[in-house]
Amino acid sequence: MSSVAASTYLTPEEYLAFERKAFTKHEYLSGEIVAMSGASFAHNFITGDIFGELRTQLQGGKCKAATSDMRVKVSETGSYFYPDVVVFCGEPQAEDNRSDTLLNPTVIVEVLSPSTEARDRGEKFWHYQQLTSLQEYVLVSQDRVCVEHYFREGTDWLRTEFRELDNVMPLNSIECELCLRDIYSSVDLRH
Repeated sequence: MSSVAASTYLTPEEYLAFERKAFTKHEYLSGEIVAMSGASFAHNFITGDIFGELRTQLQGGKCKAATSDMRVKVSETGSYFYPDVVVFCGEPQAEDNRSDTLLNPTVIVEVLSPSTEARDRGEKFWHYQQLTSLQEYVLVSQDRVCVEHYFREGTDWLRTEFRELDNVMPLNSIECELCLRDIYSSVDLRH
């Protein structure tokens, strides 16, 4: 999803009260709200295909996938984000009784947009790394075949890149795998 920075400072409590009444989504970072704008066809199709593949593979198991409407809080930094796809295992831990803010993601997937790519790779990834539950972070290009997979090993994050449609990316923490051909099946990358 694209984002546009807003210049309003709010406390985390004010942000949640605001966000729960808002008609559009906003992320929250260091007291600043960031309005989320619409996404391209390719972004939506890739996100949907990843969610569909994971939902099917996880069916009946201990892990569940959710779409970009599931807000994730990084308690360690007080930030809130809307990942494109998020997977949690076991019981979902919610911030409060509203059950609209997840605290324990295992896998986070972000589909890169021109307006969010630098943030998804940098600042946002740094925040996500503070989540002790997070085991894997995936960045997916929407305009070419390229998937970056980060896997937590102790305090390090190991990076693997996949660039061929026949590549299969393992998501070991949730015992799933994603074939790039399936991720990109709904988009035409020949331009």
